Amino acid sequence: MNDHTSLHGIHVPLITPFDADGGIALDALESLAHRVLDDRAAGIVALGTTAESGMLEPDEKSAVLDVCSRVCAERGRTLIVGAGGGDTRKTVAEVWDLRKRPEITALLVPVPQYVRPGEAGVLAHFEQVAAHSPVPLIVYNIPYRTGQHVSTAAMLRLAAMDRIIGVKHAVGGIDKDTVELLGRPVEDFAVLGGDDIFISPLLAMGAAGGILASAHLHTTGFADLAEAWHKGDAAGARGLGHRLATVSRSLFREPSPTILKAVLHAKGRIPSPAVRLPLVQPTEDAVAAALETLEALDTAEGAAAVPRQSGSMTSAGGHSVPSRG
Repeated sequence: MNDHTSLHGIHVPLITPFDADGGIALDALESLAHRVLDDRAAGIVALGTTAESGMLEPDEKSAVLDVCSRVCAERGRTLIVGAGGGDTRKTVAEVWDLRKRPEITALLVPVPQYVRPGEAGVLAHFEQVAAHSPVPLIVYNIPYRTGQHVSTAAMLRLAAMDRIIGVKHAVGGIDKDTVELLGRPVEDFAVLGGDDIFISPLLAMGAAGGILASAHLHTTGFADLAEAWHKGDAAGARGLGHRLATVSRSLFREPSPTILKAVLHAKGRIPSPAVRLPLVQPTEDAVAAALETLEALDTAEGAAAVPRQSGSMTSAGGHSVPSRG
């Protein structure tokens, strides 16, 4: 039996905000963490891909973890931390070192990148990492980054391993493995959507929640979406899911998190839109389109919150939608 940790709901993989001098804006990071938790995120992910973790120095990673650990401890929320890479020995050493941080709920560990070890190698890698990890693991399955496909049969073998409690499922769409995996639920093993645009259909098919960069914005909307599908409110969830997908699509037109950081900066939530090479600033058109999409969503949600003569709060799709900030 796996260690049980509830992974239901939406988790936000926090960006790493930089200041005008290129250092980490720790106050802005703390503010972002509190804001998404205020807006009903189930937890946060620190040092994921969205955090540009591959471009952070060891002392910077430690500072990020200090902030995120403190916030999650204060708020009693889930803290997931990204760790690991393509080398099993280095991954084992990295996760073992994190035993010094008891606030961590789980580690998000990617399928080994670039080396393409085959499924037997993937299984052996996670068996070794899980045996040395101080906390449960979530497999990060993202073949368009790692170059390694993981079949449903192999994923179910991972799910059966001690201390592996879930998967961030980001395969670039809804393929036959997605359908099969969600059709064969495993006790205490959570499937979390990792492709923002597809989160609504994944929740409809039984995903426990999601790890979504888009949920930096309209966090309450994404939380509402997960709750609606889990409660069986298909009519309400479909319309909301469609509106939120337009936001996600606009944020991923160019490499993540470039547009997201530009939007957060435009909204005054971080002091700079800066990213680190090899990422570069997004085009002005992409940022403008994302801001326009968000404004349209704000307008639609605001209109939905205005009671009609009947006194109901009804959207154009005919379902009840609460107002959001």
